[in-house]
Amino acid sequence: MADAGQSSGFWKGVRRALLAFDAFVDSSMFEGQRRSVGTLKAIAALSDRLHVSGISKALIDLTCEGVNVSIVVLLGVLALAQPAFRLTSDDDWLKRQELAVTFLDRYGVEVGRRGIKHDDAIPFDELPDHFIKAVLATEDRRFFDHFGIDVVGTLRALTVNAHAGGVVQGGSSITQQLAKNLFLTNERSVSRKINEAYLALWLEHHLTKKQILGLYLDRAYMGGGAFGVQAAAQYYFGKSARDINLPEAAMLAGLFKAPTKYSPGVNLPAARARANDVLSNLVDAGFMTEGQVYAARRNPATPVDHGGENSPDWYLDFAFNEVKTLAEAGKLGDDRVLTVRTGLDVGIQRKADSVIEDMLRVNAPAYNAHQASTVIADTDGLVRAMVGGRDYGASQFNRATDAARQPGSSFKIFVYLTALLTGKYHGDSNVDASGICIGDYCVHNFNGESGGQMKLYWALAQSYNTAAIWMSVKIGEFYWPPKEPYHEGKIAALGRSKIVATARAMGITTPLVDTVSLPVGADEVKMIDMVAANAVLANGGKRVTPYAAITIRNSSGAVIYTHAADAPTSVQVIPADKIAEMNNIMTHVLTEGTGRGAQIPGLTISGKTGTTNGPTNAWFNAFTGNLVGSVWFGNDDNTTMTAAMQGGALPAQTWRAIMAYAHEGIEPKPPYGVEPVAKTPVAVAPVKGPGGVVDAPRQIGLSPSSAQVILDIGDFARDAEKHSGLAPATRYAAGPPDGSGVSPASAATP
Repeated sequence: MADAGQSSGFWKGVRRALLAFDAFVDSSMFEGQRRSVGTLKAIAALSDRLHVSGISKALIDLTCEGVNVSIVVLLGVLALAQPAFRLTSDDDWLKRQELAVTFLDRYGVEVGRRGIKHDDAIPFDELPDHFIKAVLATEDRRFFDHFGIDVVGTLRALTVNAHAGGVVQGGSSITQQLAKNLFLTNERSVSRKINEAYLALWLEHHLTKKQILGLYLDRAYMGGGAFGVQAAAQYYFGKSARDINLPEAAMLAGLFKAPTKYSPGVNLPAARARANDVLSNLVDAGFMTEGQVYAARRNPATPVDHGGENSPDWYLDFAFNEVKTLAEAGKLGDDRVLTVRTGLDVGIQRKADSVIEDMLRVNAPAYNAHQASTVIADTDGLVRAMVGGRDYGASQFNRATDAARQPGSSFKIFVYLTALLTGKYHGDSNVDASGICIGDYCVHNFNGESGGQMKLYWALAQSYNTAAIWMSVKIGEFYWPPKEPYHEGKIAALGRSKIVATARAMGITTPLVDTVSLPVGADEVKMIDMVAANAVLANGGKRVTPYAAITIRNSSGAVIYTHAADAPTSVQVIPADKIAEMNNIMTHVLTEGTGRGAQIPGLTISGKTGTTNGPTNAWFNAFTGNLVGSVWFGNDDNTTMTAAMQGGALPAQTWRAIMAYAHEGIEPKPPYGVEPVAKTPVAVAPVKGPGGVVDAPRQIGLSPSSAQVILDIGDFARDAEKHSGLAPATRYAAGPPDGSGVSPASAATP
């Protein structure tokens, strides 16, 4: 009974606890409801007091909507600003061009400079006042008043351009132009202009107005290979920028808009007319009176005569980028004043410049082509010449190294080489060039002609698109697991993956998106990569990276880098026997195919033409055992050219003119694994330049090895001077080393 009583007492306690909890919950909910109602009543009372109507309500609603829109716009602005912010993430951004590099050609002759002249910098305050005023009056009159973007100037430029129906006047401030020079390229795009605007604001926040103007004057391109006002003053007038007079200052200030067009070394009348405009700007801006500029108008500046020389600017930019990459990798030590001997062949460079310009001026207009580029290199990747476009002064964008373009049928070299690598195909193998559709994609040949069964070499020589697509399927079949069900789409994709792998191994670096049309050159590539790939063919299958720097010396003259010793060793990426087979197949492109226009008597050449839909791009890539060359014609905005523009037209003709000159006076070598043609002198019809003047024959100088021997002797002599402890003029004052006791000064003249 006692246990029953205890049990009953326990359950009574549980019931009381539950009742107490229920009461607590009920009371808490009631109290919470009471307080909530009170709070809502208080809010309602407050809302009644804040209630507005009529115009006040409309204004408040508009304000709220404006805040919402502003938040959305702000988020959009921040999103657009991210690329610009990333460009300024490097704490060392202001020293990106701190290198001072002197470039020599392959024979040791100075050809140009890049970077800042450390030993010849001029403080901003030492520049003549009339020069600063001339720059501001012409480039940015409100420079010291705006916040980095000249809104008034931009609106004025838009109005003038709209009335003119084209770009007549620029609206970029000096800060915006500096932002482009420091961080961006000359690419004409909306994204670049957006980044330029953000970076201008960023520069205004981090630098003073004088610092911005000083940097702009130090780094702007001013024609003739001169960067900055000091280099330009030395180049054009042979004096320091401190000493330029008003006519010279006006001529220099007129160069910023179009350095090549208004270069006094290129077109003196245009330069003087532009200088006169600058003088008028000085008067219009109120910086000077007409009386102060009158003498300068009557006595325009006369530049130093450079004999019409042209600076290999695109080549120097390519070489400078290579040096910067080596410096950033820590391979050049701490010295920032460097001398670089490059592989530049001045003769080939000048020939390439003149041929490209003549083709664009005389022949290209009929094809609606306005731009061209070319790269000529040794088979180990050493670049001999480079033309990145028509006018470096108008656009420093290098189409040879930075532009990604569809290669068209020139991409087929990777397709056919991949087929050879299977061991299933050879030059005489039968291939299918009939019509084919993979999914919704049906490929067509040029002019819609139908193919059929033909020899592999003929399919490449005649550039059948259908054969290339069929080849991608056959390559896929070779690697397709035998137990897997046959699926043409997947098999073709497998074949394309093998083609991409071949292209990657040979040096193509751009993204190659897997599309059905990839085998016929639908994906974009860079010219410099196509040169690398063709060099692999030319040298027997070894991977190369195009380069310019042969040796680099520091400020004391010591060699701190040589490509032969310090660059990565080239590796065999394609079997030599397959390279030889491919090179023999490619000779048919020139002997009986689409590249017949590039034939040069006495040379055995392997190559491939390339033309894209439209056509929008026309290529010719080819090589001998001596040199590799690539030529492209097209338009910056991808405008369609006429149907007559094919890779076998202007590109092949341009390649022929340059390479015939480049091979003069040297022992011609056939491509790797190809039997040479009968030995006959390399010959080509004389090419007439402007005014009907026939180009002079190529002057063959020392071989690179001979030039290196002479440079080594110079090194030895400098080391001897250094260790002698005497100046060269006094070293033998006590007598020559033979002990004769006769000094050079007293020696009799024979």
